[in-house]
Amino acid sequence: MLLAPVSAAEPGLQLQPWVWWVTIGVASAVLVFDVLAIRSRPHRPSTRELTIALGVYVGAAVLFGLGMWWWAGGQLAGEFFAGWLTEYSLSVDNLFIFILIMARFAVPERLQQFALMVGIIIAIVLRGIFIAVGAAAINNFSWIFYIFGAFLIYTAVRLAREGESDDDEYEESRFMRAMERRFPATQEYDGTRLFTVRGGKRLATPLFFVILALGTTDLLFALDSIPAIYGLTKEPYIVLVANLFALMGLRQLYFLIGGLLTKLVYLSLGLAVLLAFIGVKLLLHALHENELPFINGGEPLDVPEIPIWLSLVAIVVILGVTTVASLWRTRRHPEEIGEEVGPRRGPDDAP
Repeated sequence: MLLAPVSAAEPGLQLQPWVWWVTIGVASAVLVFDVLAIRSRPHRPSTRELTIALGVYVGAAVLFGLGMWWWAGGQLAGEFFAGWLTEYSLSVDNLFIFILIMARFAVPERLQQFALMVGIIIAIVLRGIFIAVGAAAINNFSWIFYIFGAFLIYTAVRLAREGESDDDEYEESRFMRAMERRFPATQEYDGTRLFTVRGGKRLATPLFFVILALGTTDLLFALDSIPAIYGLTKEPYIVLVANLFALMGLRQLYFLIGGLLTKLVYLSLGLAVLLAFIGVKLLLHALHENELPFINGGEPLDVPEIPIWLSLVAIVVILGVTTVASLWRTRRHPEEIGEEVGPRRGPDDAP
């Protein structure tokens, strides 16, 4: 069977090991197919191509959630939808940085899709490690929810203080600077090759550093998103699948809504409210299951917990209000919109 019967009092997934392997296998097959297809014909995808692909990913996520509802009940289905929407909304914030990285390295438009795809694969692998570490921590240390909750609230305050400030330049991390010193490189792109031979020497191409920047940047975003989704569900399988669906559709979002990103002027504030809400939910849960001796003598506190249906409603409302308020402001004050962001042409692209 796919999973054992679920208790209404304490819902939880009792998955057979083969379910994990099939899920990972299907996701890997889709990603490998995408990489090979893009590498064989590097190009700027058409709007029709992007819309169909994004529709397939979103439709698959919705069908998965409905299937979860059918097999495991509304509680776990709600956790999946809440986690998926949260990961998707946080991923949109990633797109700002992705666009800046592409501009910083002057990536030709026809190569951007390949760079994004490989960067996303790196991000999925790194997030998988984070998910496993998070699951192990939750299973062994109930107090970890205090840390997750406090970290999310701290992140929310930081985002709120940033407000509408825009960074129009990509600042390389110490890791990226170390990699650029470590690997001799050429300044010219060589198709989808990460390394090329010039003058008898093997050199890294700029695409190698672009992919490293995309993958490691998303890892930093995972520091927020993984604790956030564990605030909505304690099921590692749901965390994994929600991240897969969110990241696998990120490439299409990059090309489709690049121009719209400048209009989401309240995105940081909306995400701050979202993270703060989940942070409070985590702290309430931590108090409800308290084992720390210096809090209430190590006994759980009788505090209310936020049910998953209320979390799902809050997420939808927060994201909806953020989008509507942003579009309303930019329509009323179009002069506040800076230069349109989006996939930019590199030096090798035809005009």
